[in-house]
Amino acid sequence: MNNNIRIGSLFGIPFYINPSWFLVLGLVTFSYGSGLTAQFPLLPGGLAWMLGLITALLLFASVLAHELGHSLVALRQGVGVKSITLFLFGGLASLEKESKTPAEAFWVAIAGPLVSLLLFGTITALTTVTHVAGPLAAILGTVAYINLVLALFNLIPGLPLDGGNILKAIVWKVTGNPYKGIQFASRVGQLFGWVAVISGLLPLILAGSFANIWNLLIGGFLLQNAGRSAQYARLQDSLIGLTAADAVDPNGPIVSEQLSLREFADQRILDRSHWRKFLVTNAMGQLIGTIAVEDLATIPSTLWLERTVSELVQPIEPSTMVDRDRPLGDVINLLEERQLTAVPVVQTNGVLVGLLEKTAIIKLLDWQQRDRVGALC
Repeated sequence: MNNNIRIGSLFGIPFYINPSWFLVLGLVTFSYGSGLTAQFPLLPGGLAWMLGLITALLLFASVLAHELGHSLVALRQGVGVKSITLFLFGGLASLEKESKTPAEAFWVAIAGPLVSLLLFGTITALTTVTHVAGPLAAILGTVAYINLVLALFNLIPGLPLDGGNILKAIVWKVTGNPYKGIQFASRVGQLFGWVAVISGLLPLILAGSFANIWNLLIGGFLLQNAGRSAQYARLQDSLIGLTAADAVDPNGPIVSEQLSLREFADQRILDRSHWRKFLVTNAMGQLIGTIAVEDLATIPSTLWLERTVSELVQPIEPSTMVDRDRPLGDVINLLEERQLTAVPVVQTNGVLVGLLEKTAIIKLLDWQQRDRVGALC
């Protein structure tokens, strides 16, 4: 998982920290350690820094609890959670798929802010009831405040923030199209991103002040991720109604198991030298496996007339085959998750339809775009 470091797991969800987390941990420890020293002059220096580190860890624990809120609701809906990662700007729960309904998406999105608000209320009430004072009260007050800020900031209605996911769910409910919701919430997220960037740049340009440098960094983060979400939504929206069969190449590298190896070499390899692996079908046209050009080397060429392709067939993993009626968006996700460049497409009875390549999907989308432009003209 890139350079992320695994630190444990809970409820079957692995936790990771990004190297950027250590930078923030150091800055927060320094900031709160210095603050405690100024606020409580009699506090020993070493103890102040230790309490600053504890405060920083409690803040990150709050972020982790926030992301667990999202994750546990997703798990209750049957949506798997790949991981939770802590990084420079907070945390990220990586879900395996989208919720099935806008209502479910809404509850996954709002769960995180609700956990943060619950922590704020609980810590505030605990501090009030127990009448704690001194450094402990300062630490608890800081953690409570940060949880309130974490909840309110994430409720800003723009992707990739939780408020953007809430907005996405609402637009999805109104339009019936989840990708319209993503597009709209992404635009709002980009708007807030530009506001943050401008508010960070103006003091820097006008007065040479770095007072709002975090606004600039957060704005860049919002712009980058909202842009990616919008791009993803446009792609998925263009795929609506398309299936694997729409992008399949029926003239791909397909051979019959009954061919002799000599026929295979002469008829297929010489004609299509760019193919290095071929799909193999039986007499009924059903996909039974694959054969690679390199496999021919395992049998002497003098025996190629006597031996058939069926002798060199390698089984194919069922999870890498797709049904002809499978939505093309799901196929793209499969290609990305399994890092594949192509997948065979079959009918429900196992009969091979053809090979679906990434390049064919790109061409199909390009043709669709040209058709839309032509229709507008």
